[in-house]
Amino acid sequence: MTHQKIMINGLPGNVARTLVPAVVSDDRFELVKYSLTGPEIEEDACTVDGNTITLVRPHERDQAVKTILIEYGNFISVDYTHPKAVNDNAAFYCKHGLPFVMGTTGGDRAALERTVENASISAVIAPNMAKQIVGFQAMMDYAAKHFPGLFSGYCLEIRESHQASKADTSGTAKAMVQYFNQLGVSFTESDIIRVRDPEEQKALGIPEAHLNGHGWHTYTLVSPDKNATFRIVHKINGRDIYIQGTFDAVMFLAKKSAADETGKVFSMIDVLKGG
Repeated sequence: MTHQKIMINGLPGNVARTLVPAVVSDDRFELVKYSLTGPEIEEDACTVDGNTITLVRPHERDQAVKTILIEYGNFISVDYTHPKAVNDNAAFYCKHGLPFVMGTTGGDRAALERTVENASISAVIAPNMAKQIVGFQAMMDYAAKHFPGLFSGYCLEIRESHQASKADTSGTAKAMVQYFNQLGVSFTESDIIRVRDPEEQKALGIPEAHLNGHGWHTYTLVSPDKNATFRIVHKINGRDIYIQGTFDAVMFLAKKSAADETGKVFSMIDVLKGG
């Protein structure tokens, strides 16, 4: 049986740590025991559930990738690094012909897509890897396209809470702004309320065990006369929900790469459709 090789980038970060044992325990995959990390990381290796993974800093990676390719052959990179690293990492992947799944939010997303479109590889780029949330976004996209202006005049509040270590505004929340705009609501990304304070999060009802890993979003629409209120809520505790979506994206991209599809940016909706 041929195993799909996966390099999990972003160790020793929490999402990357969650993925490592899941990759090892899934008989479809083989873990590439290297991980791109940030320049501030001093350790040379990270051990997760008994798996020791060599950490590669930015200044080391051009040389290291040659060794990795010799040792493992072709592989797919999964990026859960830092928003500031998104565009630089994408340029690195494209330079070395490494198909990648970008789960990291932030960066210049338009530039990110252009980088892939001008490259010899393709990528799956998504602000959220949880399949159920992606399906919800697809429903919102349908509503926005087929019922434009449905909520004209309504006031909107978007409140998103994530662990204090999340440096940027939720990519999912930002994507939702576009749908609500098409539905007639005046709202900008800067209006999103970000909650990162643990005490405020506990007051919202977030379990203390998940303060270090959660995603709670609330979208509240109120009519001009204040007589109608619509509220959409999704509450994710922990990070397990992102694992299967990430793996589906890897298998989807492996198929596209095997078919020599290059210069294409795929979304998680593409992955769900299997197209």
